[in-house]
Amino acid sequence: MKRRHLGVGRYHGLGTWTVLCFAFLYLPIGILIVYSFNASSLAMTWTGFSLDWYAKVLRNDSIQFAAVNSLVIATISTLFATVIATAAALALVRGGRFAGQTASIGLVTLPLVVPEIVTAVAVLIFFAHLELNLGIGNVIIAHTTFCIPFAFMPIRARLVGMDTSLEQAARDLYSSEWQTFRYVTAPLLMPGILSGAMLSFVISLDDFIITLMVAPAGATTLPVYIYSMIRQGITPEVNAISSVFFAASVLLVSIYWLLSRRVMSVPKGSGANNMSGGSRT
Repeated sequence: MKRRHLGVGRYHGLGTWTVLCFAFLYLPIGILIVYSFNASSLAMTWTGFSLDWYAKVLRNDSIQFAAVNSLVIATISTLFATVIATAAALALVRGGRFAGQTASIGLVTLPLVVPEIVTAVAVLIFFAHLELNLGIGNVIIAHTTFCIPFAFMPIRARLVGMDTSLEQAARDLYSSEWQTFRYVTAPLLMPGILSGAMLSFVISLDDFIITLMVAPAGATTLPVYIYSMIRQGITPEVNAISSVFFAASVLLVSIYWLLSRRVMSVPKGSGANNMSGGSRT
């Protein structure tokens, strides 16, 4: 008997609830963006359209300093987290069966379900116990630890979906382990690595709780700086910098989504072409 698939539109009221849900999620953000173009110095009193607050944000040295800190921390943390996550994924997926494999995967992904405040307090206590004061290095270490599982998940998903026959063929053609990884595994794994790195970058760039806990003086990031501005009162300048930060996050998440669409599909022929190049090396 042929199964009958019911369209979403057949469920009465679902469209209305969907619209209400999206309005609840994004209407406040939309209002914030609109009022970031407000000419008034009062955050919620509209007097006309203006770009003055965006110009003021660009001239604010403190905001620029916090933005540079955020980019530096996110870039370095992403690099370390992606390298560690790639090594972990290769060991857990390509390393064969071993005792504690499932438990190891669970431990790597555990920070995804642990409340972030718990991770922040644990890292803070760890640094205090070691009397470790590396300035911005403390934040980089904390962000790297927190971002590893976010990079690990798409990389592992890519490895699980990859066809191992190309790697086996490369070994049969006398390629070394390094040549097989370089010319076959790495190119096929690259979409997963890029999507994992992009997700880690977004998580690090947006992080607030861990950074607030471990960041010493001079290591203020943009989310922490925005929080300090809000404590003094919401102004159109806060709306402007929040809108810029939101736009950057949306752009990065969109890039991550485009890359992650390739995670579950292995391009045909690319591995074979690279493999043949590697076997001749």
